[in-house]
Amino acid sequence: MPDTKSYKAESITVMKGLKAVLARPAMYIGDTGVRGLHHIVQEAIDNSLDEALGGYCKNISVIIHADGSITVTDDGRGIPVDIHPEEKRSALELVMTVLHAGGKFDNKTYKISGGLHGVGISVTNALSTWLEARVKRDGNLYFQRYENGIPVAEVKIIEQAEGTGTSITFLPSSNVFETVNFDYELLAKRLKELAFLNAGVKIDIKDERDGKETSYKYDGGIKSFVTFLNKGKQALFNDPLYIKKETDHTSLEVSLQYNEGYIDTVYTFCNGINTVEGGQHLTGFYLALTRSINDYIKKNKLSDVKLSGSDVREGLTAVISLKLPNPQFEGQTKTKLGNSEIRGLVDSIVYDHLATYFEENPSIAKLIVNKSLTAAKAREAAKKARELVRRKSVLESGNLPGKLADCQERNPEKAELFIVEGESAGGSSKLGRAREFQAILPLKGKILNVEKSRLDKILKSNEILTLISAIGTDIGEEFDINKTRYHKIIIMADSDIDGQHLITLLLTFFYRHMKQLIEAGYVYIATPPLYKVTKGKEYFYIKNDAMLMELKKRIGGDIELQRFKGLGEMNPEQLWETTLNPDNRILKKVTIEDAMAADTIFSVLMGEDVGPRRDFIMQHANEAKNLDI
Repeated sequence: MPDTKSYKAESITVMKGLKAVLARPAMYIGDTGVRGLHHIVQEAIDNSLDEALGGYCKNISVIIHADGSITVTDDGRGIPVDIHPEEKRSALELVMTVLHAGGKFDNKTYKISGGLHGVGISVTNALSTWLEARVKRDGNLYFQRYENGIPVAEVKIIEQAEGTGTSITFLPSSNVFETVNFDYELLAKRLKELAFLNAGVKIDIKDERDGKETSYKYDGGIKSFVTFLNKGKQALFNDPLYIKKETDHTSLEVSLQYNEGYIDTVYTFCNGINTVEGGQHLTGFYLALTRSINDYIKKNKLSDVKLSGSDVREGLTAVISLKLPNPQFEGQTKTKLGNSEIRGLVDSIVYDHLATYFEENPSIAKLIVNKSLTAAKAREAAKKARELVRRKSVLESGNLPGKLADCQERNPEKAELFIVEGESAGGSSKLGRAREFQAILPLKGKILNVEKSRLDKILKSNEILTLISAIGTDIGEEFDINKTRYHKIIIMADSDIDGQHLITLLLTFFYRHMKQLIEAGYVYIATPPLYKVTKGKEYFYIKNDAMLMELKKRIGGDIELQRFKGLGEMNPEQLWETTLNPDNRILKKVTIEDAMAADTIFSVLMGEDVGPRRDFIMQHANEAKNLDI
């Protein structure tokens, strides 16, 4: 019999206030690493954005201070400071110390809110060593300080003040977070995105640690967003198409523009939240796009071909921003919109607008139709190319490429694939590897730049076919991540400029055609050494020039220096010791923390347009390291 006598009401621990947040911070902010640290800033920013969404705020400022604290300020109405009729405490104190206390849950104060997925700024307060709130309203500046989430004193007036707004300054707790060092670039990218989504709102960020500062303001809103995303690409027509429709409490904005490339770039947002897994708004948009283009073709007797969704998406850049009172988020990361009624709503609004737009702009409509019809032909060509490849047994299961030195391990979770530059390095790697779990695939020369190629051309590239076959997932519509043969796919290239070029080409391929492998955390970059330093009987492997200078300062005296121009110059034992051995090696995991930035970089570096690439090189030339000249 189970012991029920000792398990009574008194056994239940009730954590009042913010103690639950301190006990299990990861439950509220995802983790206590870099992402969680920046999430607590987002909670403060969300409050300001709620004011902007309501039309009350035009300026938001974020300042990273030299002491590691951060301030978020807005010119909204200011958090109420009067006494709550039921709680008998200042509303400001309630917002700062009670989970889910705020004006966004009654659908009156905020009909639409960006922070509905979170738990409010009280979590920011709970996880900070100290927090200070300043509120301007009613002609006064109100102040309250908190330490570890607890008010130090009552809300008080510290001076008279003009205007309205809220300013929150806080220092994250080093007892909670693995790092309390804010990343300026990470914050700046997010604020830029938010400025695009909130047309006319000016968002500033300043870093007092090094003097960096940037301002973002886009009167064009998501139209400016689409133009930005198409940087480095040849647009099919000049002005992005823009749709805006408000119904009851729901607001939909869509902007789209086609380019001459072959990749579709579509970002969706709900109440300012990046719905990276898509959802009902994205499905509705795709349905409307495909249906409207097919109907236009049929009505104007332009072709007998019925276009698929992938055909009409080739070269498409679009941003969808939806605002509604009660979003339902689903998916593994809670970033997929699940409101079923939204699909039909978006489908209807977008279809009606596109149908009218095509009739009023026949020249642009025909450009889009012709591009989509060309994509359909390429899709058929790719299908034939795939069938031809299969007849040659290159992509058939069990027929691995001859140049692949496979491993004995058949459990993908334990197997590693090294993609190696050149036959010479491939030979040394095959001899130096642990054949039990490490496979080696040498590539001959540089692979095809997939940024400039359709799928039918990609499937004619022997090196890419070899790569696809070794990994096992296929690509395109038949990609299946469950068929991945290795859960560590490691790019191992020389440290020189040619090696970096190969890495860029391979990452472009993975990002465009096997993005799920990156999202799953399967793609890595090896970091082979650039030098071997020998002093007496001791030797050291050094990754770059900066580390070499530091080592010289430490060990001094006469040293023997060997520079590895390429992996092929290293013998099997050296490759194992420095780059292959899991106990010694350093791998860089390839992540997509910022898909927008990644997409832009690949377009700029690997696309057709030379101008943006030249500008990028000029801007970042001083950051280049280990140049082989």
